[in-house]
Amino acid sequence: MRILHFISLVPTVFSLQARGLKIACSQQWIEHTPLAYAATNFYKADDTASLISGGVPNLADRSVDLAGNAETQGLKNYVQHKNYRLIGIIVEVTYRLVANKAAGIATLADLRGKRIGTIAGTSAEVFVRQLLATGAGLSQTDYTTVNGNVCMREPCAANTFPAQLRDRKIDAFGVWETAVELGIRALGGEDKVVVFKNASVYREVYSLYSTEEKLRDAGTRQRIVQFVRALNQTYEVFRNSPDSVYTTVAQTVGVDVPVLKRVWADHIWGPGRLDKELIDYLEREDQYLARVDRRQPFSRAELERFVDTSVYEEAMQG
Repeated sequence: MRILHFISLVPTVFSLQARGLKIACSQQWIEHTPLAYAATNFYKADDTASLISGGVPNLADRSVDLAGNAETQGLKNYVQHKNYRLIGIIVEVTYRLVANKAAGIATLADLRGKRIGTIAGTSAEVFVRQLLATGAGLSQTDYTTVNGNVCMREPCAANTFPAQLRDRKIDAFGVWETAVELGIRALGGEDKVVVFKNASVYREVYSLYSTEEKLRDAGTRQRIVQFVRALNQTYEVFRNSPDSVYTTVAQTVGVDVPVLKRVWADHIWGPGRLDKELIDYLEREDQYLARVDRRQPFSRAELERFVDTSVYEEAMQG
């Protein structure tokens, strides 16, 4: 997906025991925070867990046991690594596209001929392309995409999307939070912008990944199952007692609490359904990715192998 801290949340190293889990994820974004919170607060006391910077590609390193990443990067990496497995959903996030009303934008169709900020090769680009194609019938030649950087906390630098929107260098942008919320603020508030989203067209399915080899190893699998149980406890906190984690999450990823609260409702914290609906969603996205990457899309059977429900099933029995 995408390529700072509070002592109780960021578990860089918990002990020197060699058998501990190693988890790769980008630690800049809100989506990863259940991994850190679970490791610190709920993972069993006689084992260890550490987070390293990265994501699904790090599973090629045999010392890495788990990874957190968006479904986009999961599918992209599955092309070359058929042993990778999506074993759980951490959070589903409805992305948003914010547009400047003063640029004459009231509907998605009004984005024809406009300059739209996004980041090539990421879940944000998939969101923008899919939203405009499905919602307005716009092809990639009907608008111009503009690269920029994400800003998570004000003040935002000139090369970031919120500042570009404010300075009229772009007319709209779509990316992950809290950048979109800051884009709204940069233009003066909700009455100055129009915001588009459609979870049925695109939502980020930020997921937990491992490999066939890790899941076949009895000792590693047991630790992974126990970590998933810790994640399930974390989801309960994130869903039902967010006031208890706002400050910790905000300090971890470097955002302001009031802004975090504004975007929290767009985050549906795990465990998520690993069923036909998910396979259907991945199949639709993979057809898009396959066209972009000029490859054959995965068969239904391949996607069903990619999603391994057995870890969560085992965790729920404990």
